[in-house]
Amino acid sequence: MRTSATLFTLLLALGQARSVSGTSSCRKSLVRKEWRTLSDTDKVEYTNAVQCLMNLPAQTQNLYTGVQNRFDDFQGLHIDQTDFIHFVGHFQPWRRMLVAKYEADLRELCGYSGAQPFWDWTLDSWSTDDFPNSPVFDPDTGFGGNGPYIDSSEDNSVSTHIPGKTGGGCITDGPFANMSVNLGPGYTTAYNPRCLRRDFAPEFAVSNLNISMVAWTLSADSFAEFDIRVQGGTTVPEMTYHGGGHLGVGGDLGEIGNVYSSPGDPLFYMHHANIDRLWWLWQKMDWRNRKNDIAGPDTMFAYPFNFFGDVEYANVTLDYEMDFGELFGAGSDDNIVKVGDVMDTKGGKLCYTYYRN
Repeated sequence: MRTSATLFTLLLALGQARSVSGTSSCRKSLVRKEWRTLSDTDKVEYTNAVQCLMNLPAQTQNLYTGVQNRFDDFQGLHIDQTDFIHFVGHFQPWRRMLVAKYEADLRELCGYSGAQPFWDWTLDSWSTDDFPNSPVFDPDTGFGGNGPYIDSSEDNSVSTHIPGKTGGGCITDGPFANMSVNLGPGYTTAYNPRCLRRDFAPEFAVSNLNISMVAWTLSADSFAEFDIRVQGGTTVPEMTYHGGGHLGVGGDLGEIGNVYSSPGDPLFYMHHANIDRLWWLWQKMDWRNRKNDIAGPDTMFAYPFNFFGDVEYANVTLDYEMDFGELFGAGSDDNIVKVGDVMDTKGGKLCYTYYRN
């Protein structure tokens, strides 16, 4: 039972992770840090680099007609791949590579000097008052806050109504208040410019992003079970911390709450960096046995995620090839990444680690 997970369990996991080091094949790994530990200068440097991506030419227009800039390339890819990268065994490996490429572009194309930060939402999930006051929502040194309230209770376009939602409108402060979200919502990569919307649901967020939820997830003995706990289900009661981050911020109407176009909110990468950190932490708890532990179907909603009936599938292995469209450049062999290439954050195609405070 997730409710039996304790703070002690999580602290034990953290202690175990500190005592185990992975095999490094990269010379100097980037060190990803929690947002609130960065200086104000570093925070602004990061959001400036994200805005820089939004002002660079797109590279995938031949695949996604609506992309207008490099930031859109990532959203277009996610929209295109959504039905192949959720409720599958490569759910976490695919995002590990996506965030790493985003990090690389921030550094190589926009001169960002740091590593991709992560948002440890457990620190903001002690109460419903804490969540909307998280430093990540600060208008001056964060990503801006909630949108004005819009009643969406009778909105038929909303497939899953999130209880306790408090916003829904365009964000009005922070560095992304005037940004244009150009693709989506839903499964469309056509040009559809609109404002960035958020729709905080503090009660839902706190119930899914707390320490007990994380400790319960980390207590899984195998990747198969760990991944099931991370991904959760498709209904509100079945959701865990993946859905908790998306819909705790996105609610009914927020961009990050849309399963297809969620990378339209820059907070997507903060959320998924933390999900990746927790996978990294789970691996480090038993590195020898977990470095190459992978499982799950290659087809969405197949066993064990067969919420809607039986679906044919094959098991994902380390040799499974993940598709990144043309994110790495048209015709590049780097667009095909094997799961085995990303199992070690300090090996294969990766070279980063996480700060262990």
